Amino acid sequence: MVVESFSAEDTFKYGQLLGAKVPAGSVVCLNGDLGVGKTVFAKGVAKGLGVTEPVSSPTFTIVQEYREGRIPLYHFDVYRIEDPDEMYEIGYEEYFYGDGVCLIEWAEQIRELIPETATQVTIEKDLDKGLGYRRITIEFGGQDETSGD
Repeated sequence: MVVESFSAEDTFKYGQLLGAKVPAGSVVCLNGDLGVGKTVFAKGVAKGLGVTEPVSSPTFTIVQEYREGRIPLYHFDVYRIEDPDEMYEIGYEEYFYGDGVCLIEWAEQIRELIPETATQVTIEKDLDKGLGYRRITIEFGGQDETSGD
């Protein structure tokens, strides 16, 4: 599925729509270059899950837990992970295979640890369409929902 965002508000809204429907036990990977809106999308997912506290990218803590929504949210930012083995130190398996929703920014850093059933969200700029434009591609469970694969 591909959606077009023309502002940060749109990007937030698409995240919120996903968060309202994502089931417990889901892993959602946020992919894209620096500054494309991964954290904005993550804030929308949190809102859709019912999280009311402020959400920020956990760049220095690796994972931030939010437990007040309808399902616990575990927000990862693995940008600073140099070796996927570092994820074992924080007990990533308990998060990835637990009862919450794992939202992982910079997931490509740890691609070998990501479950095949993960939802992949890729956010891309297209400056020809404007500074605020983003193309958001969402692939559910490793498949593009619209492709029928």
